[in-house]
Amino acid sequence: MTTAPAPGQPAIDAAINHPTRLAVVAFLSACDEADFATVRDSCQVSDSMLSKIASALEGIGYLAVRKGYVGKRPRTWLSLTPEGHQALALHIAALQGIAATARQAGAEAGAEAAPPP
Repeated sequence: MTTAPAPGQPAIDAAINHPTRLAVVAFLSACDEADFATVRDSCQVSDSMLSKIASALEGIGYLAVRKGYVGKRPRTWLSLTPEGHQALALHIAALQGIAATARQAGAEAGAEAAPPP
């Protein structure tokens, strides 16, 4: 069962909810820019998987892709856009809200189930 967030509350972002996409976005949130190979190796994904993720996130404006050369070798650099940073912050806030609500419900259920002293 999925419930909609209360008005004004952050919502889970479907674009970064998948663990691999979340790992890529979280990694990039910690740096200004990273080369493709570094992101690939750090997130433990294949070239193909990272390419698909980068294309999808670039398409919605969360990721910027810059291509260039180091010497004669082509390189690709990835960076999170301001929209991507904001999306990650809201996504994390939504996850924290879910966890807080679950802890509160568990605490209340535990208090109700506890035998009287």
